[in-house]
Formats: sequence, structure tokens, C-alpha cells
Amino acid sequence: MLEVETLGVTYGRTQAVKGVSLTVAPGEIVTVLGANGAGKTSLLRALQGAVKPASGRITFNGRDLTGQSPAARVKEGMVLVPEGRQIFVSMSVHENLLMGAYLRRDDAVVAEIEAIYERFPNLADRRNAQASSLSGGEQQMLAIGRALVARPRLIMLDEPSLGLSPLFVDKLFSLLGELNRDGIGILLVEQNTTMALEIAQRGYVLELGAVAIEGTAAELSADGALTEAYLGGSEAEPA
Repeated sequence: MLEVETLGVTYGRTQAVKGVSLTVAPGEIVTVLGANGAGKTSLLRALQGAVKPASGRITFNGRDLTGQSPAARVKEGMVLVPEGRQIFVSMSVHENLLMGAYLRRDDAVVAEIEAIYERFPNLADRRNAQASSLSGGEQQMLAIGRALVARPRLIMLDEPSLGLSPLFVDKLFSLLGELNRDGIGILLVEQNTTMALEIAQRGYVLELGAVAIEGTAAELSADGALTEAYLGGSEAEPA
């Protein structure tokens, strides 16, 4: 489904991503791990189209999207849930969900948003409330709900558990498992390495912008030296 070949990202003289290659198969969960500053967010921004790669190619379902706009990528089925959620805090919950449908021209949006409310009862109860009034966990659910309205084939998530309580972290990973069982592929950048490797089939570890190691989730979980050298602590910090 997603094929990334020798992708490079530079900011001025700084090379943030150095020749990264990775794949995500249809219906697969793949995690990208690494310490702060390893290039994980820069990688996702390049895949989203927010930054132009200095080199390499991005192919999605056989189509070269390297030079395409973020909107074109969303239309193809690649959707990013960014770090920090980036919901529209001055808008209502319902208006935020409608923003996920800005590229759609069909009549199923209303029904699909109602299905999201069924999945997230907390959002349904507050559909007319300003998004700024939601808790951190609820805002993350809203960000994921907004992504779902775009009908993604692949959801990319950047540090989705960051700042969440342990209760919401458990809910989050349970949700990701549900979405994957529904057939959605997931590319997950996550600080909680333990839970990321429990849910993923495969993983890549970045160091200084390059892939330091890759393998199955089981292989990466069993490699204690890898955890010590590249990943550090594996537990999320609740807020």
C-alpha cells in the first residue's frame, strides 16, 4: 500500500531524514520508534506533504505521490493525525468532524459522523460544545474521528498517547486495534514503545534521521540492547 524509498528531508543545512525506506501493507500496523530528534515527525510531515522531500519517492497504492499536495494525499486515502491533535479549538465538536469531510462530495457524511458519535459517546454528548472544552483524551478521540470522516485507507499518527492519562492510553490503543480490524492500515509514531510494539506487526527504529534497525514487533521487543540504545523509557507520561 505505502512504499517509501530513500526519503530525505532537509531544513536548510540540517538533514532531518536520511534515506529512509519503509513499507506498510494493506491492513498492517507499522510503528516508527526512536528518541526525540530522531526524525520521526519530519518523516510524517513529508509523507503528509507538509514538507517537500529533498530526495526519494512516496508511492501509495501504486501512485507516485511525492510531488502531490496534502489534499491530494488525503483524497487518495492517506490521513495524518498530528502531534498535539491540532483540532480547531474555537469550533464545535461537530464542526471539527465536518472539517474531515472537506474533500468529499457524497451524501454519506452525516451518517458516518453519526457512526463516529456511536463509537465515541463522549463526543456525542458534547457535539455542540467548543472543542477547547474537551479533555486531552477527548480531543485525541476528536482528532481521530475527524480523520475517519475522510475515509482513510491509511492513518498516520504522531505521538497519539502524548500527555494522556493511563486510562485514555488504554482506550486509544484499543481503538487503534478496532480500526485496524476494520481494514485501515496504521503508521504509528509513538513514545510508548511497549504498547506500540504490542499492537504493531512490524517496526522501524530511527536514529539521527536514518533507519537504525527494522524487524517484526516481536524481534524488536525481544532486543533489550535496542531498547537501551535507541528507545530509552517506554512508558507514556500522563498529564
